[in-house]
Amino acid sequence: MSINTFFQKLVPKDKKFFPMFESQADLIVVAAGKLNEIFITNDPERHAVLIREIKDLENQGDEVAHQIFDELDKTFITPFDREDIHQLTSTLDDVLDFINGSSQRIRLYRLKSFPAEFVRFSSVLLSGANEIRSAVRELYNLKRPEMIRQACIRVNEVENQADDLYHFVISDLFENEKDAIELIKKKEVLQTMERASDRMEDVADVLKTIIIKLA
Repeated sequence: MSINTFFQKLVPKDKKFFPMFESQADLIVVAAGKLNEIFITNDPERHAVLIREIKDLENQGDEVAHQIFDELDKTFITPFDREDIHQLTSTLDDVLDFINGSSQRIRLYRLKSFPAEFVRFSSVLLSGANEIRSAVRELYNLKRPEMIRQACIRVNEVENQADDLYHFVISDLFENEKDAIELIKKKEVLQTMERASDRMEDVADVLKTIIIKLA
C-alpha cells in the first residue's frame, strides 16, 4: 500500500476531482454521438458543423485534463493514487482525441461514401462511451463498486465488438473497394475509430485498478 493510499483511508477525500472526471466522460459521450450522426446523415454541410463541434469538444477535453493535472500538483491528499488519477485523465483524454481524429480524417480525406458498417462502428463507440460515463459517475463515493465492474465488463465487450467489426470491414474493403485511394482513406478512418475503442478499454482497466486498490 502506498503512503498516499494509507492516508486516503484516514483523511476525508477531496471531491474536486470527480466533477472533472465526469466532465471528461460527458464530453466523450457527446463527441461519440456527433461522430455517429456524421455517418447517419448525408448532408455535407451538416458534416462540417459536426466536425467543428467535435473539435471544440476535444479542445474542452484538453482544458479539463489540464485542470486535473494542475489540481494534482496542488493537492496533498488525493481521493486515490496520483498515478491512477493521471492514468484515468490521460486515457479519457485519449478516447476523445481519437474520436476527434476520426472526424478530422473525414474532413481531410473527403470520402466519396461511407461504408454502412461505419454507422454500426460509431454506434458501438457510443455504447462504450455511455458505459464509461456510467462507471465514472460511480467513482464519487465508491459505495457501489460492482456497478463500476459491470460497466467495465460492458466496455470490454464493446471493444471486442469493435475488434470483430474492424476485421470484417477491413476484409470487405479489400474485397470490394476498387478505388485504391478511397480504400486507404476509409481504412485510416476505420483504424482511428478502432484506436478509440482500444482507449476505452484502457479506461476500463484503470477504473478496475482503482476499485481494487480501494476495496
